[in-house]
Amino acid sequence: MSAGDWKDMYQAACDGDVELVRHHVEHGVDVDFAHPEFQSTALVASILAGHEDVAHLLLDHGADPSLVSPFDEATPVEAARQAGLTALGARLVALEGRSTSSS
Repeated sequence: MSAGDWKDMYQAACDGDVELVRHHVEHGVDVDFAHPEFQSTALVASILAGHEDVAHLLLDHGADPSLVSPFDEATPVEAARQAGLTALGARLVALEGRSTSSS
């Protein structure tokens, strides 16, 4: 397996492949990048696909809980609500609160 590759990580996030996502983030792939071709963040894409475990992994590696995914026109919190992932939504809200209170 090669070093981190954003497109491969993004596809793994959409597919729910936690170990491949882990490989890429541990090899330096930017978890908040939205490729110009895709215009979607891996975090929002994984949430909309219902892969809560991938979303938690991305958050554990520093994904921004309030970053809008341009293509999806949604923040991670909005995506979690849409996907019905209540526990993840609660974590995202808590993380957003921490980032705004530290600004």
